[in-house]
Amino acid sequence: MTLLIYGYNYMKRTNLIATVLLAITITSLTGCASRMIQVSPGSENVDLLNSSNVTNCKSLGKVTVSVMTNFGIYTRSADDVESNLLQLARNSAVESNADSVVKEEMPEYGRRTFSLYKCRR
Repeated sequence: MTLLIYGYNYMKRTNLIATVLLAITITSLTGCASRMIQVSPGSENVDLLNSSNVTNCKSLGKVTVSVMTNFGIYTRSADDVESNLLQLARNSAVESNADSVVKEEMPEYGRRTFSLYKCRR
């Protein structure tokens, strides 16, 4: 009888440890996902504007960017996803010699289209 109770407690403890390790792993991966987006040199100078602010700017086209939104059963926060999408748009703006971006439609969670503009001369 004592062996059975000991075995039961051992299994409970093992399951608890496995659950804690899984939670730590998921948290680490989701935190890393936000930092895995490369920051291109010059992207910090790209402005996020409203469509009303770009009337005197030159349109350089559009770009659609996407990021991972799920890690297994875990869904990333909207703020983290949006931040990553904006960084990817800023990186694309640098590659296109644009200095401003405007958020456009978001056809699905984790994907967004941005318009690219050259506003500064």
